Amino acid sequence: MTILVTGATGNIGRHVVRGLVGAGQRVRAMVRDPRAARTRLPEGVELVQGDFTRPETWPDALRSVERVYLFPYAHDLGFVEKAAAAGVRRFVTHSAAAAGFAPSDDPSALGRHLEEERRAHRGLELEVEATGREWTHIRPGLLAVRALGWADRIRTERTVREPYATSGYPLVHEADVAEVAVAALLTDEHLGAAYTITGPVKVTQAEQAAAIGAAIGERVRFEELTPARARALWLGEGCPPKMADWLIELLADAVDGTGVLAPTGTYEEITGRPPRTFARWAGDHAADFLGEAA
Repeated sequence: MTILVTGATGNIGRHVVRGLVGAGQRVRAMVRDPRAARTRLPEGVELVQGDFTRPETWPDALRSVERVYLFPYAHDLGFVEKAAAAGVRRFVTHSAAAAGFAPSDDPSALGRHLEEERRAHRGLELEVEATGREWTHIRPGLLAVRALGWADRIRTERTVREPYATSGYPLVHEADVAEVAVAALLTDEHLGAAYTITGPVKVTQAEQAAAIGAAIGERVRFEELTPARARALWLGEGCPPKMADWLIELLADAVDGTGVLAPTGTYEEITGRPPRTFARWAGDHAADFLGEAA
């Protein structure tokens, strides 16, 4: 059996590939640049050049494939339909927690963003379901890898500058998401399920900075900005205004509690183990934050 992994060099996709290889599976990775991907993926993985925007590359990627880990893409291009026609019997969809949200007409910047995300991810899920093939949808919440956006400043200044120090969500380790995806690809226990996966508890931004500091063995200072100052800083760094607006609202939403996304027990229910903590994630990524401080 050949399993195709799309998005194979991404944060979650790399772990999916490793999990499948570790389970002794034949893995094909659809990547844009096979030579660059070779250094990021395990030995024995078949690399095939492919791109969701180039349908002419799909036949080689889909040849003799029975199961697919499907990374989100512009689903109106028809990859899912072509995959089903080529003989794929099972899809495990990389979706998002927003796919499980109720439709909303909230006019706020965050409300509009979440509705756009819900429509996009639920649209892909519905396309998969319409094939009549086996499916499982994996819906991660906010990923801990968002903290990598602080890496440059932590490397150079050992400082995080953000609004709302007490804002936080139950950030999920990418390895947890991948582990559930691998189980869905290899066993029949998760057919027809849609799993929202989060970390175990809310971790505030100040706590995230402290955990990263502990992981690298140096204090990382959290400097709280006003929302207006943070927005100006992000715009100066090239962040689009609409994105800056919903990011501010996203952080404000989780100052008290976890806002739009509460912790789920999904990972523990499936694996029998508690989710990896943010401290564990920081330790796993310590090298990304190390460097010469100013």
